Amino acid sequence: MHHFVEEQEKQKRAIYESLSPRRKKFIDRIGYEKWDPFQEPKDPRKVKTDATNRTTKQLVRDFLSEFHPEDYSNAYGQGVLEICLGIVNGDDRYRGMYEFSLWYHGLLKRENKEFKKTL
Repeated sequence: MHHFVEEQEKQKRAIYESLSPRRKKFIDRIGYEKWDPFQEPKDPRKVKTDATNRTTKQLVRDFLSEFHPEDYSNAYGQGVLEICLGIVNGDDRYRGMYEFSLWYHGLLKRENKEFKKTL
């Protein structure tokens, strides 16, 4: 194990020495000891998921296949996608829409009413 640490320190020093003066200055500012050249980069392909571990694409597909909207339009599909993205990304605007929708659904149920689509 000790040999591994020594080898890694040699590699770190070699990487540091090969850097441009500007990059070295940056590392000196954060501190050579804190600098970790072996740190894994953040994966830009990391896909966001919701609490159920589903992607936006999976959620929209599952919703549309289970819910079977009667007269599905482009605007309807766009609305589903938009609120799905907002919820998965934790946007307060869409959280408000979601919570209002739940409340309104409960209100209609309590008053034995149905949602009426207006044209």
